[in-house]
Amino acid sequence: MSLVIVDTGVANVAAVKGALARLGVEPVLTRDPRVVQQASQLILPGVGSFAAGMQALQRAELIAPLRCSAAAGVPIFAICLGLQLLCEGSDEAPDVPGLGLLSGRCHRLPSTVRLPHLGWNYVESDPAARGLASGYAAFANSYALIEAPDDCHAAFAQHGAKFIAGLERGRLLACQFHPEL
Repeated sequence: MSLVIVDTGVANVAAVKGALARLGVEPVLTRDPRVVQQASQLILPGVGSFAAGMQALQRAELIAPLRCSAAAGVPIFAICLGLQLLCEGSDEAPDVPGLGLLSGRCHRLPSTVRLPHLGWNYVESDPAARGLASGYAAFANSYALIEAPDDCHAAFAQHGAKFIAGLERGRLLACQFHPEL
């Protein structure tokens, strides 16, 4: 059984590895498509722009292994930009397709609030979600998924508008916030 952190080069890897170490978990950090394809569990972290994240996955030839792993039911935990990369696309890079594992596009948060959205915010979870809890979480984002796909349980936060703070569907768990903090 191997827990693999996908190293895209645009991620909060040190913080994620540190959080896992505090839990006594030693993950494998890799950009190797074969290791990703063979993982029993995956973490897809990310910080930065949608285009840079997708380009990093493309360069490392990780798009197909991630899609195959998801189709095979491998548990995937996506963090921040990782959640956005799971979507069909983002207004941040309109011509760049996402992984397409979640239906929907990410949109820019309203210009009526300070962006990027940095800091702690309250998250309200769907009571039916097993892997999502209500409480405060740390955010660092300017874009977000606004509506939950029909097949997902969701948690929401507010920053100028209501947006998806977390999603749960089967063995896929994704959060816009940074649980490692």
